[in-house]
Amino acid sequence: MFYGYARVSTRGQVKGNSLAEQRQQLMDRGCDEVIEEQYTGTTTERPQLDALLARLNIGDTLMVTKLDRLARSATEGATLIKELTDKGIRVNILNMGEVDERPQGRLMLHILLAFAEFERDMIVERTQAGKAIARTKAGFREGRPPIDKARKEAAVDMILKGEKSYKEAAAAVGISKSTLIRAVRAKKAEVSAAPDSFYSDSNIRYLERKLEDYKAGKTKLAEHELIEE
Repeated sequence: MFYGYARVSTRGQVKGNSLAEQRQQLMDRGCDEVIEEQYTGTTTERPQLDALLARLNIGDTLMVTKLDRLARSATEGATLIKELTDKGIRVNILNMGEVDERPQGRLMLHILLAFAEFERDMIVERTQAGKAIARTKAGFREGRPPIDKARKEAAVDMILKGEKSYKEAAAAVGISKSTLIRAVRAKKAEVSAAPDSFYSDSNIRYLERKLEDYKAGKTKLAEHELIEE
């Protein structure tokens, strides 16, 4: 089977010719079925594509007009294409070529993987350059900014008192739910590890004195009203 995947990222493209043009190109190249989807490049959820990938079998061909219709980056695209070709599924990118087990197909995959590695290296280089510049500025601190202790304690208090759910308490003070969960666990562990005040030194000394008085006949044990004979 030949499956086509067409994707647009804006409502204007849906109403215009972009989606129709993709469908026409894919049908002209022999697709038996074309799956269409609208999602933005920053959104990770692509239910139509995920459903299509789950349907593909050995010998099937997945066809797209351009690589950016299939993935948000060369890295993501190369990873997905390699996973498909390893399963015996061909991938045809109309403006680049077909990726399969043939020599030219393997060459195309190697080119994509090499470009993906280059893309990752460029991201790392830009990140390191940005950090180097940031370190020259006063007040720079590596990593995420620390969460205000008072806000975290306020959220923990809401949970322990049963006033709000984890989601509500986290949103109320502006921290993540996972951070709040860890803080509550730490607080509960702290409370459970604390010594019982009944066994404080002053209480033990008091009980010892009472016991000595009883042995010396200076005091008597009174029967508690809750004790039944």
